[in-house]
Amino acid sequence: MSLGLLTVCVVGSGGREHALAHTLAETAAVVACPGNPGIAAEGIECTAGAPEEVVADLFVIGPEVPLVDGLADRLRARGRLVFGPGADGARLEGSKEWMKEVVREAGVPTARSAAFGEGEEGAALGFLRTLPGLYVVKTDGLAAGKGVLVTESIDEAHDDVRAKLSGAAFGPAGRRVVIEEGLSGPELSVLAVCDGNGGVAILPPAQDHKRLGDGDRGPNTGGMGALSPVPGVGRDLETLVAEKMVAPTLDVLARRGIDYRGVLYAGLMGTPEGPKLLEYNVRFGDPECQVVLPRLQGDVAGLLHEAASGHLRTGFRTEDDACVCLVLASEGYPEAPVSGRPITGIDEAAATDGVTIFHAGTAAAPERRGGLVTRGGRVLDVVARAASLGAARDLAYRAAALIAFEGKHHRSDIAAEAARWHKP
Repeated sequence: MSLGLLTVCVVGSGGREHALAHTLAETAAVVACPGNPGIAAEGIECTAGAPEEVVADLFVIGPEVPLVDGLADRLRARGRLVFGPGADGARLEGSKEWMKEVVREAGVPTARSAAFGEGEEGAALGFLRTLPGLYVVKTDGLAAGKGVLVTESIDEAHDDVRAKLSGAAFGPAGRRVVIEEGLSGPELSVLAVCDGNGGVAILPPAQDHKRLGDGDRGPNTGGMGALSPVPGVGRDLETLVAEKMVAPTLDVLARRGIDYRGVLYAGLMGTPEGPKLLEYNVRFGDPECQVVLPRLQGDVAGLLHEAASGHLRTGFRTEDDACVCLVLASEGYPEAPVSGRPITGIDEAAATDGVTIFHAGTAAAPERRGGLVTRGGRVLDVVARAASLGAARDLAYRAAALIAFEGKHHRSDIAAEAARWHKP
């Protein structure tokens, strides 16, 4: 289907939005709001104005916060076409308690859980004691991917519940918590493009590395790296996710009068009893987006335009190659990231064949005559494409070594295990 040259506004400023702008610009005119220095360096217009002030054929909203705040609703009220759910559908990410309610109604396999608020610390401890020994404590509200504790210590779980319910840990977002039984197995991320009328396109699965340190140790982060394809994951699992998770969830939302148009991100765990849902997010994953989009062949802008219009017809093909994303983070991330550190070597890394650098947290430094400094926790995404995960992983690490800023750190084991099993 030919739509002519669309104008697409990508809302957001991180690595996910850079990947979206980069990909959509292959077949559409793109403006980013507000964008970042890396997007601007590609010749894509960036505007500091409000999204409502932008004129575009399609709006693609990247981050979860504006979705939960109802930006898609405000844009649609102005007659704009939007890829992203309204505030009602965005509650799937904005409230983990509500998400669990929807999932139970849909019959989606998931971990046993219960929610607790202020004044219910005793009841929360009682529920913790009923769990088999691996405890998960989540903020009910948004916490930028950092509001999750996974521990084998009931005392640590109890302390975390107390800190969250008191507001000491995450403020209002943590004053209600969801406690779950811990699940064991490999994690998997599946992104579904939904058109609000039953049309669904399942994108290539990816795998994220959320813990800060090697060996999946340390605190949870927004994501320290990702890979796609995921060894051992075939069409059978994609079909299962589409038919047993995504479709029943969309049916429940429709029964509740919710028109869900956008990405439904299913975070899964492959347990001995089969795949179970860990969480739903309502936008492209970050950094999963950075390894999924480069593997898509076809008109991605047209695909999202059709989904936003409620008539998903255009298909896509998936490249046979592999992508690995390595996140370079600031000193102090995730608790207290340090900003303002000069960055060197980006151009050299980007010149490496098969490597793309997406900016996640950078800022211009006028005093350095066009130089860049760190701004925030996750600074750069080094994305490499090659015939196998092993080759892509090697390429990503070689390119990352060319980039320098004080306090730079990254995991050394991104895609290491998967690379052993993936052959081109």
